[in-house]
Amino acid sequence: MLRAALALSLGLAAPAQACLHDAMVVMDASASMERLVYGTDVTRMEDGRAAMRRALPRLTETRRIGLVTYGPGGSQSCDSVALRVPPTTDPAPLLAVIAETEPGGSTPLVSAVQHAAEALRYRTEAATIVLVTDGNDTCGGTPCAAGTRLAAEGADLTVHVIGFHYARHLSFIDRSSNGISYDSVARCLAVRTGGQYVTARDADGLVDALSRTLGCVLGGRARTGPVG
Repeated sequence: MLRAALALSLGLAAPAQACLHDAMVVMDASASMERLVYGTDVTRMEDGRAAMRRALPRLTETRRIGLVTYGPGGSQSCDSVALRVPPTTDPAPLLAVIAETEPGGSTPLVSAVQHAAEALRYRTEAATIVLVTDGNDTCGGTPCAAGTRLAAEGADLTVHVIGFHYARHLSFIDRSSNGISYDSVARCLAVRTGGQYVTARDADGLVDALSRTLGCVLGGRARTGPVG
């Protein structure tokens, strides 16, 4: 994990991983995903659905992938986290849920990542989580503390974070890591667990980011190239 964190700090992609364990996509379905992509009449959620339709059929050829969502839930949206699909090699149920999920509510992303980790039995099993989010936690979660805890408790857990249509705000300074500055507080989940933080400004970027974070090593060759 230290090597991966160093690669991240230098702006390098972490090495592709073997598909020997399950992965979970944590998909943001909060109200902000209903916003239009700048200069288009397409929402962020629609852009995300388009990317998932292209990426998941190929990615599930080489590993089991599950789905956790958060967001919809009205006044109870901070409790909206749900395991929607257990890890599977069939992309159909994953895509069906993503297609029918309408954005709304808050952003309990830390709770969602924890939920995904529990579903993957992260304390005893190796696991990979890919968080796709357009913002930071709005339900009181603390990504840096969560990342530290998950890394300490996990047998071999890696959390990757994809900042999807993420608007850059004032940098967050993680004072517990020698003052490292991040554009996104959620990035801390990746840094603390040896994962990657990748930005994606459109559907093409999200397809590439999913390929980079869920790509696998098969027969000594990395399968991490463009999907779709």
